Amino acid sequence: MGELALNSNEHIATLEKKIEQLTNQVGLLEDTQAIRHLHHKYGYYIDKCLYNEVVDLFAEDGEVHFMGGIFKGKEGARRLYVERFQKNFTNGNNGPVYGFLLDHPMMQDIVEVSPDRQTAKGRFRCLMQAGRHELAEGETRQWWEGGIYENEYVKEQGVWKIKVLNYRGLWHADFDKGWAHTPPGLYPMFSTTFPENPVGPDELIVPTPVLWPDTDVMAFHYPHPVTGQR
Repeated sequence: MGELALNSNEHIATLEKKIEQLTNQVGLLEDTQAIRHLHHKYGYYIDKCLYNEVVDLFAEDGEVHFMGGIFKGKEGARRLYVERFQKNFTNGNNGPVYGFLLDHPMMQDIVEVSPDRQTAKGRFRCLMQAGRHELAEGETRQWWEGGIYENEYVKEQGVWKIKVLNYRGLWHADFDKGWAHTPPGLYPMFSTTFPENPVGPDELIVPTPVLWPDTDVMAFHYPHPVTGQR
């Protein structure tokens, strides 16, 4: 009887350990899906120029890396999305306006959650179609853009938020001419910081990122899946 009880206890302990492992694996899958949803929802808000809603997706100490600059904290994010984008694209309106298009589907998701399930990293590709209709107020134009996101996320009180949104626009092109005719330096990177530039970043990125026709590799957050090399 003693040996039978011992075997039974060992069996229960094995099952409990297996349940714990499976529970953690399910949790990691749920976190991965939650982060995918978070980033895709960010994309939908950006598409409809809901800039206030975008800012609310960030952690209090979050960052935005964009066009060679780092915008720090929610105040930095608000400076970029509300004071810069909202003013330039929608004349201060939080939401879509007549004749302005900004669609950028997200693709090729690679999300990795830390073992403690409190932080994560994600890489996404986007392809943007943007422009302003000839009947809308402002300059009439239409253009393409391609870019990569290399983001970091943090779980705060059980809710996933954006810790670092690192977007690298890789190439731009007028719709009618195409990327083969994009002039070098078409969109200059930030060169001055806030408050000298009222809508500028808090810090400049060094080295300065490049744009097409210059090319480089935006560092991958994950190692090679076969060799293990960075």
